[in-house]
Amino acid sequence: MTTSTPRIAVVGAGPGGLICARILQRHGIAVTVHDRDASRTARPQGGTLDMHAASGRHALHEAGLLDEFLALSRPEGGHLRLVGRDGTVLVDALPPADAVAAGSPEIDRGQLRDLLLDSLAPGTVRWGHRLERAEPLGDGTHRLHFTDGTTSETDLLVGADGAWSVVRGLVSDARPAYTGVTFVETGLDDADTRHPRLAALTGNGTMMALDDNRGLIAQRNSGGHIRVYVGLRTDEAWHRLAGVDPADPGAVRAALLAEFAGWGDELLGLVTDTDRGYVNRPLFALPVPHTWPRTPGVTLLGDAAHLMSPFSGMGANLAMLDGADLARALIDHPTVEAAVTAYEDVLLPRSAEAAAGAAEGIDGAFAPDSAEQALAHLTGRH
Repeated sequence: MTTSTPRIAVVGAGPGGLICARILQRHGIAVTVHDRDASRTARPQGGTLDMHAASGRHALHEAGLLDEFLALSRPEGGHLRLVGRDGTVLVDALPPADAVAAGSPEIDRGQLRDLLLDSLAPGTVRWGHRLERAEPLGDGTHRLHFTDGTTSETDLLVGADGAWSVVRGLVSDARPAYTGVTFVETGLDDADTRHPRLAALTGNGTMMALDDNRGLIAQRNSGGHIRVYVGLRTDEAWHRLAGVDPADPGAVRAALLAEFAGWGDELLGLVTDTDRGYVNRPLFALPVPHTWPRTPGVTLLGDAAHLMSPFSGMGANLAMLDGADLARALIDHPTVEAAVTAYEDVLLPRSAEAAAGAAEGIDGAFAPDSAEQALAHLTGRH
């Protein structure tokens, strides 16, 4: 930037917010990241991500972290397997021979977050800073009020605070809506030793079995863990309607087995042979398209801007591309307003297109004929 250095505050220490902060710091621009978690280890970071060349890996290149990412990544994680409800393997798509260059190497979310956090100057992230509200001061600046009673002021407020973003309320009245699909998450530990048949069925990447508004998805993580998602097109309150306590593993297991009656015994091992409890995760998405008027001193990135179903495969990749593009705009333009205007001119149409694809993807994956749709898609017959 050619004018005096602005005060930049990023709310949310997810991949998008962290990559933005990293690139800004590489170019000598100060930034503070506020996160509600008490520390970087306060909670698990979720499953595995595939980094696309034109988005996630491009952002890592801009951040000067591509080599470190490649050293941690799992190119073999691009293995995709489609299985029928009886356990028959229908599609077995191996990653390309040069999976690093041509494919989308996988990395655990926690590993990616640690890579980004370790790249920042000490003290960049203010842990335990849950944003309560942001007060516009009338000149494009904002006063941030945190639940611990502290405040700070900023010239640019970047909402990277996820699905239930507080910052989003400054620019948009939109709220995430239930997609009609719920995932119940569980997992297998030390899978190759403790669950060799399920590990072999999963393969080295992701295994999906989709049929009649239901799905079983198993996904390799590092350290021998397989994360399992049991998917249902159902009422958001399905467990209450069924009289099931989500904290009672036996009751959840019985309810899920009833939903998947008639599926192959080996596949159902993903439900019954778990080493962890069950976590209910209804899937939400923002309206498509989600847009907002240019609002001085504030912008959004990642899920705060374009929360969508995971059936785009683009959520984290887009968040990181958003963060990189915003940082680059702030570096290249003379004022905050010019930078954010240029950024949003790219962000809004791009995210609308991706979100529309994600909505189509989840509707196809959880439909009466989802098995036929998935097979046609993966074999190029759609």
